[in-house]
Amino acid sequence: MENLEKAGLAVNYNKVSETKSKFLPKRVFIWDETLRDGEQTPGVALTIDEKIEIAKKLDEVGAAIVAVGFPAVSNEEKKGVAAIAKEGLNRASVAAPARAVITDVEACIEAGVQETPIFIATSDFRLKYQLRMTREEMLERLTKCIEFGKEHGLIIDYIAEDATRSNMEFLCQAYRTAIDAGADKICIADTVGFVRPEVMRHIIREVKEHLWSKSKYKVPISVHCHDDFGLATANTLAAIEEGVTYPQVCVNAFGERAGNAAFEEVVMALEELYGIETGIETEKLYALSKLVERHFVIPLPLHKAISGDNAFTHSSGIHSHGQLTHSMTYEPINPILVGRRREFHLGKFVGRHFVEYLLKMGGVKATPEQAREITDRVKRTHEEHKKTQSKAAFDKIKGELKDLRTGVTEREFWAIVFDVV
Repeated sequence: MENLEKAGLAVNYNKVSETKSKFLPKRVFIWDETLRDGEQTPGVALTIDEKIEIAKKLDEVGAAIVAVGFPAVSNEEKKGVAAIAKEGLNRASVAAPARAVITDVEACIEAGVQETPIFIATSDFRLKYQLRMTREEMLERLTKCIEFGKEHGLIIDYIAEDATRSNMEFLCQAYRTAIDAGADKICIADTVGFVRPEVMRHIIREVKEHLWSKSKYKVPISVHCHDDFGLATANTLAAIEEGVTYPQVCVNAFGERAGNAAFEEVVMALEELYGIETGIETEKLYALSKLVERHFVIPLPLHKAISGDNAFTHSSGIHSHGQLTHSMTYEPINPILVGRRREFHLGKFVGRHFVEYLLKMGGVKATPEQAREITDRVKRTHEEHKKTQSKAAFDKIKGELKDLRTGVTEREFWAIVFDVV
């Protein structure tokens, strides 16, 4: 892109200083949640070996923090977390979360992790209907758990669950309480993917104004965004524009419900659109994406940004011709940057210029009339293929894909209940 700009052929408004926030950090640290929130994708249950392989790949790619599981969930989960912690990662901090419950923190200590994000909600709604405790009880429990974790040598972070639906004064009181107790980082969690990017900016500004007036409370801020309205990546970037330096992400945007901010999207947006260093070896992103896809047994949408099969595939004759003249014509980034390669789709939208290019590459000489005939026949062949497509076959494939989602059926659940009770 820089060569095009120097030649006066293209303008990159992403680099115009007026479009950049004055709070934009020069460096961010990628906090990966694929093995924790990502595994909470309905139907996913990773083996210990799969967890270790993914954790090592995340470390190799350059993630700063890797949350490797939730030890309090089960003995098997605790074994998996402990196995990764024992094996160790070369660069990333091995983390495992805990509710604000002493036994959860003990499970993290026993698993041997370096870092424990402790989470408890700050919204009055969640305190009343889910946790059934007062604000004072919540703060007391939070303090005890953070102090307990620090006493045992853990890096402790505080995740304010449902932060984006919380009273601002109490939210900041909870952060101050956590920091006073020893928390090393704080996190603003948009637990139900509820806010707009501008609202996320507002919340970050308010938190900073309440906390950063005293150096004691100027600890790094993290953000955790869900994709219920398709805004997880946008909200994560908005938070970073206000100075957040620890974005939490999941590979392929996996996670609860509609998923989380996508690792590959956040990283490439920061590197290419903002010019912010992430520490990620981007050419390894596609291999990471495919590894996680395979172990999660969840096929990615063809049109998924960065890692979908169609992300660097050109179908239109106009687009294909443009790509043959210059790669930047219809691609914002070179596919090599993310470990991909450019592809062209032959079908009803194919253009004569691309057909002539293929003939030339194949060493075939054809007249203009022959090239036009070949182009027309390719178009007709695709259209004929479309007529033979079966909706029944599509429905069958969809059903088979749904069957890949493992879990316990309602019938199996009641069989367990009656066997136990």
